[in-house]
Amino acid sequence: MYTITAHTAPPKNFLRRILMKKAFVTVALAFTAMTGNAQTWPAETVRLIIPFPPGGGTDILSRLVATRLAEANKWTIVAENRGGAGGTIGVGEAAKAAPTGYTLLMGQKDNMAVAPWLYKTLSYDPLKDFTAVAHVAYTPVVIVTAVNSRYKTLADVVSAARAAPGTIPYGSPGNGTTIHLAGEALNTAAGIKLVHVPYKGSSPALVDVMSGTVDLALSSVPSALSQIKAGKLRALAVTSAKRSTSLPDVPTVAEAGYKGFDVSTWYGFFMPAGAPREVVARVNAEVNRLLDNPEMKKAIYAQGAEPQAMSPEKFSTLLQNDHRGMKDVVKQAGVTIE
Repeated sequence: MYTITAHTAPPKNFLRRILMKKAFVTVALAFTAMTGNAQTWPAETVRLIIPFPPGGGTDILSRLVATRLAEANKWTIVAENRGGAGGTIGVGEAAKAAPTGYTLLMGQKDNMAVAPWLYKTLSYDPLKDFTAVAHVAYTPVVIVTAVNSRYKTLADVVSAARAAPGTIPYGSPGNGTTIHLAGEALNTAAGIKLVHVPYKGSSPALVDVMSGTVDLALSSVPSALSQIKAGKLRALAVTSAKRSTSLPDVPTVAEAGYKGFDVSTWYGFFMPAGAPREVVARVNAEVNRLLDNPEMKKAIYAQGAEPQAMSPEKFSTLLQNDHRGMKDVVKQAGVTIE
């Protein structure tokens, strides 16, 4: 043992060895804390905020993935629907939660990339207030009408809209959603004027289509798929660049004559900014493992969505790119919400 005084210098390299040992212990302790937190998480119930009403595409997909995650890992996840204002109410609530890793949000392109350019005031900043955790899936928008409707194809809709501009209503899950913007994009591409009717979620819009209250609805595929398969809705087209895996017989808008038409949305888990990195990494790993499971893929396809795994970093880049890119889309559509 050496005693360091003002008169006695330690052996050569002694201080270096001490500092290196101290650094090693610090790194080891940090690693132990990190892995320990990840291994013991979750020590309590995880809250999952779904920012849309029950029964819609976001709700269906969220509960499907959350249930399988809970079963596979013995986690307790409690889902809460906080719908309204195109999903922004629920997202705003999630933004206020403590960044402990015990609040999950199922966000989507609508409320994370589009809403900031729509609303004059918004209670959250998607880039500053959230951490991207795990991309889950993407889905095209599907254009539907009642099974007994006079519209058999998208061409029928376009023809009728040109003959009587401003007389054909279409429902959407809300003002400024990607689905709403898909309708506005169709108006621009086809040179028509369908009248937008906003609803608080896809489910009520689809109910009004089936009852004949509105002629058409634009919806996520997951929201409309069961009614399409039940023969209550007729799918006229999907808005993605390629056909939906769940609706292989339904043509794309591009196939109907509007080349380059491509509008889709995505879904993914977020946590409040500052959530523990090790927890984010663990949730990402478990979600990606789940998405690689053939049975899970089949279940997601059955809901009309396309599973797609990403790292947190790649998902964050997707959010940033879409957030930047949607600014011009919203401006061109001329849509604003007070």
